[in-house]
Amino acid sequence: MTSCGKLREAVKAGNIDSLYAVIRKDPYILDRIDQVPFIDTPVHVAVTSGQDDFAVEVMNLKPSLARKLNTDGYSPIHLAIQNERMVLRLLEIDKDLVRVKGREGYTPLHCAAEQGNLRLLAQLLVDYPEYVRDVTIRSETALHIAAKNNKLEAVQVLAQSLRRTYFYSSSMGKKLLNWKDKDGNTALHVAAYNNQPQLLPMG
Repeated sequence: MTSCGKLREAVKAGNIDSLYAVIRKDPYILDRIDQVPFIDTPVHVAVTSGQDDFAVEVMNLKPSLARKLNTDGYSPIHLAIQNERMVLRLLEIDKDLVRVKGREGYTPLHCAAEQGNLRLLAQLLVDYPEYVRDVTIRSETALHIAAKNNKLEAVQVLAQSLRRTYFYSSSMGKKLLNWKDKDGNTALHVAAYNNQPQLLPMG
């Protein structure tokens, strides 16, 4: 079996001893993986296999692998978004992963809003409130994305966070609530298009 095959088996099993056995035989394996522009790295595979300790171990050895996008345009943290514990573990190692933009410019905050993952969304907003301003390639905020995907509770969590974060700068909070995407729609317009009139008083 090749070094890559052995590494893949080690990742899926979460076997850190096997990881180091592969590295002893092929010390440049992680460097070679890192040279490929778009690839499922061992961190991607560990995340999708639920092997958080293994993911963290590889991140410690080769931090750049945690920022790489796979051929579908996703970084490991994007793939981990359904696993709150995994996301928080990755962010403990590198808090800047929260800013990694994947496919269509989505950050982990955008993904959490899209999926309506309320606990993770709330935690990200507490830990990284300023990143609520990040936009996708369509100039959509997380608020737009939550409204577009009919995630009412996520919209409410985001709106409350905006009010809390920008309490002393109401002009910035209003600017974000009224931010227009590339089509000129605010999140409130998107909510109205999606028959969510209960969101309209928010502005």
